[in-house]
Amino acid sequence: MTTAALEPRAGRRCHNALNSLHATHYFSPDLGKELASVGVTHPRAVNFAVRAAALGPVGAGVVTAAFYNYKHDLVAEHVPAVWRTAGPEQVLAARARAVDTTLRRLLGEEVLACDEMAEAARLALHAAEGCSRAARPLYSAHADLPVPEEPHLAFWHAATLLREHRGDGHLAALMSAELDGLEALVTHTATGRGMTPSWVFTTRGWSRAEWDAAVGRLQERELLDADGELTERGAALREEIEAETDRLDLAPYEHLGAEGVRRLTELAGGFARTAVAAGAYPADLIGKR
Repeated sequence: MTTAALEPRAGRRCHNALNSLHATHYFSPDLGKELASVGVTHPRAVNFAVRAAALGPVGAGVVTAAFYNYKHDLVAEHVPAVWRTAGPEQVLAARARAVDTTLRRLLGEEVLACDEMAEAARLALHAAEGCSRAARPLYSAHADLPVPEEPHLAFWHAATLLREHRGDGHLAALMSAELDGLEALVTHTATGRGMTPSWVFTTRGWSRAEWDAAVGRLQERELLDADGELTERGAALREEIEAETDRLDLAPYEHLGAEGVRRLTELAGGFARTAVAAGAYPADLIGKR
C-alpha cells in the first residue's frame, strides 16, 4: 500500500496548532501562582525557570544561547539566581501543576476527559518518536522527562517536545540567515505574526534604542524599507527561514504520516481555538505596532 506524501507545510500547520495550545501556560495566571508557591515571583524569573528547568541548574550563558532572542543582561539578572530559590525539579513540578490547572480552566473537564484528547496524545507522542536529539538542546532536555499519565498532560508534554524540536532547528535557520536574536524578532514582527514591540521590550529585555538600531541594520541589508516594513527581499528571507525550519523539522511528521498529521492538526487546532476563545492570550500580543 502506498503511503500518502505530506502536503507542503503540513508539518508547519500542525506545529502551529500544537504550539498555540502549548504556549497558553506562559500567559496563564496559574503559572505565576504555582511558581510563587516555590518562591519564584518575578515574571521574567518565572519564564526563564520554567522553560530552562529541563536543562538543569544552568547558568545565564546556556539560557541565552538556547533561547536566542532574549537580551543576555536580562537573563543574567535572574539566572542562575533563580535556582537558589527553587531547584529545577521543584520548578518542573510547579509548571506541571500550572499546566493542569490552565488546561482545565481553558478547555473544561469534558474536553480533557474526551476520547479525542487521548487520541491527540497518542498521535503527538508518536510524532515525537521521530524527533532527533542532535544539536537540539531544549528538545533533548525535555525528551529526558517522563511522559505524564493523564492524557491532557501527555498531550501537552508531546506538544512541548514537538515545539522545542522545531524551535531548536529554527535557531539554526536564523543563524544561517545571519539574523541575530533581536533582528529575528524585528523581522518576525514586521510579518504581522510576531509580538508587538512593547511585548518584546517587556519580555525580552531589549530597549527602544536597541530595536531602532536593529531596524537600521536591517535597512542597510535592504530587508526593511524606510517605514520599517519588509521589503520583497526581506519577505523572501523570512519565507526561506520558515522553509528551512520546515525541512529541519520534517522527521516527526513524516514518522506520523500524512493521515496522522491531518488528524493531529484537526484535533490540536480545535483545542487551541477553544483556548483562545476562553481568553488564553492578551489581546495586544500580536501585531506590528
